[in-house]
Amino acid sequence: MTLDPRGGRRRSASSAVRSGAAVSGTNGGGGKTIADRVRRALEREIIAGELPPGAKLDEDTLAARHGASRTPVREALQHLASTGLIELRAHAGAFVATPSIVELAEMLETMAFLESACATLAARRHTADDRGLLVAAHEACAKAARDDDPAAFYATNSHFHHCVYAAAHNRFLCAQTTQLGSRLEAYRREATFHPGLMSLTMAEHEQILQAILNMDDAAAGTHMRGHLDTLRDDIVSMAGVMDRITKASG
Repeated sequence: MTLDPRGGRRRSASSAVRSGAAVSGTNGGGGKTIADRVRRALEREIIAGELPPGAKLDEDTLAARHGASRTPVREALQHLASTGLIELRAHAGAFVATPSIVELAEMLETMAFLESACATLAARRHTADDRGLLVAAHEACAKAARDDDPAAFYATNSHFHHCVYAAAHNRFLCAQTTQLGSRLEAYRREATFHPGLMSLTMAEHEQILQAILNMDDAAAGTHMRGHLDTLRDDIVSMAGVMDRITKASG
């Protein structure tokens, strides 16, 4: 405990911390707020497709489900809106974001630049551990493709891409790429089930992997850019995807 220069006593540092924690709504020893817990849960559900584009997020329902008041729920929704995962509509509430065709095309185009940069840096900077992880991820994708298992292929495909991000050894680039990727997950997941996509993806992954392992940064970036352009250029098909998953949420 310390003395206040104006006289009297100040609270101890530990008391101040405890008081601050109570005001901010921390939920125990983890130091995370209730709003953080709600936000992380909603992020997982949106990325996993459990909350599809267009799904309404009712504050009262979320508060009851998470054992919280509406205030931390509202904070969580505001944070998710700032990342683009949800939309806050005046007089209507919160909804999982549903981008327009143009917005979707622009996001995919941007994703192509970001992932190309990741692949370029991965070719220059990857470590021996990165090589092992990339090869293992590629082999897992190949097994899922041989098994004709789109659900497993989606998961292993996502893991392969995240291994490329990690191998770039640029945390800011990795974070930005992951954040935008989260907004595209519902559409990339649906596209996994398109006939012929798994075999095409495997051929493109092979080119990307070999370029990275050969430390050919120009080829790695070019192949990754083309890989993402394949998805972007299939915009007519993606329009149908958007329509189906939006209707499913209603």
